[in-house]
Amino acid sequence: MPQPTPNTPRMAPNGSNGSNTSRGFNGLLDADGSYGARGPQATDDGTRPKSDKAELDLNALYNRHRQTERRKARHIRIVQLLLLVLFIVAWQIAASRRWIDPLLFSTPEKVLAQGVKLYQEGTLIGHIFTTVWETSVGFISATVLGVFLAALLWFSPTLSRIIDPYIVVLNSMPKVALGPLFIVVFGSGALSIIMMAISVAVIITTLVVYGSFRETDKNWIKMARTFGASRCQLFRTIVFPASMPAILSALKVNVGLAWVGVIVGEFLVSKRGLGYLIIYGFQVFNFTLVMLGLVLISILATLMYQIVAHIEKLSMRFKM
Repeated sequence: MPQPTPNTPRMAPNGSNGSNTSRGFNGLLDADGSYGARGPQATDDGTRPKSDKAELDLNALYNRHRQTERRKARHIRIVQLLLLVLFIVAWQIAASRRWIDPLLFSTPEKVLAQGVKLYQEGTLIGHIFTTVWETSVGFISATVLGVFLAALLWFSPTLSRIIDPYIVVLNSMPKVALGPLFIVVFGSGALSIIMMAISVAVIITTLVVYGSFRETDKNWIKMARTFGASRCQLFRTIVFPASMPAILSALKVNVGLAWVGVIVGEFLVSKRGLGYLIIYGFQVFNFTLVMLGLVLISILATLMYQIVAHIEKLSMRFKM
């Protein structure tokens, strides 16, 4: 039997050339013995595989999309600011040329001067703080109470059927009519104003959140029940997390409702706050003071709405 010469390559057990196999593995290793650029994650020519290229393309596309959305948001803010400036200029011109009655609608110049005067007297900040505090307490209380009532109705379908017509009646009832009753029950102080804000916002919160609880995906609930989940576990792990968008949307609605309730309450009973400034301005025929109160309410309500909207964005980003 002839002996193999040193130049004759030995065949590997699988029939391939042994030297080629050795050379192939050596090409995959760096000097330190680890996989290099031509490792399992690279192609034969040293470039990235198609999956990595696709991932890079998706990341680039996502970044371009975010930049586009930011530009759109910036343009929208600019247009909104221009509309506000245009409204103020038109208001000033219309009042100066008596296209509108300056006694009733005042002018931006007079409103600004009235605000500066109250600030120098030291009363403006107190009025603002009182109204913002009452609105914040009423807003938070209405939201918490509404979510609690919605959860109570979800846990007890029988109770939901019993009180459903009463909720409809309470929702349709004009809340201003309850003002005198609140004054008698809770006194002529901040508590009656806060209760007015709660009465305006709580029913809407309950209906919106309870509807979201009921619309939770039934397949998720069935799957959890097959694993023996209790009703409390269903609510904690599936129903409540799935309803967070609805709860956050209810927060944004409650901002405006809480402001309405507080201002109406201050009309009836308060001797301090922006609502009091408005009603006092009507009583003394100082319509510049009335317009100042309306302008301040608009600014503060917008700021509070933007804070809630920012919280919603942060929560959705954290969820993602």
